[in-house]
Amino acid sequence: MQLSKGYRQLIEEARTRIRTLSLDEARTLHGDPDVLFVDIRDVRELDREGMIPGAFQAPRGMLEFWVDPDSPYYKDVFGSGRQFVLYCASAWRSALAAAALTDMGLPRVAHLDGGFKAWKQSGAPVGPREHHEHGERPR
Repeated sequence: MQLSKGYRQLIEEARTRIRTLSLDEARTLHGDPDVLFVDIRDVRELDREGMIPGAFQAPRGMLEFWVDPDSPYYKDVFGSGRQFVLYCASAWRSALAAAALTDMGLPRVAHLDGGFKAWKQSGAPVGPREHHEHGERPR
């Protein structure tokens, strides 16, 4: 089967129009009350690998619905005005997700270069999956 665009091209196109934070930039922002890290990985990945402490988990498949105030699935955390730093395992899903949220008009969206894998390998803080009600404002 011949596709007109493969996933690599979609990711590269997304990266040309989104903000990508280096690991150092992201580490500097971690803990800032005006910044919310958003883990878009599947809960099984979070249970297995852990997550960035204080991050909000929003499954990739629901992200656009959770961000849109007109959606019945809207989560008010996305109306907080905070800066959002999306991340996944390797920065592929987060690049596509950041592009989608940018296209939707959500301000202050970026993604973590290298994803959770790079974060964890750098020795940055990692904790267990945080169990909070979706839509509850994380600390």
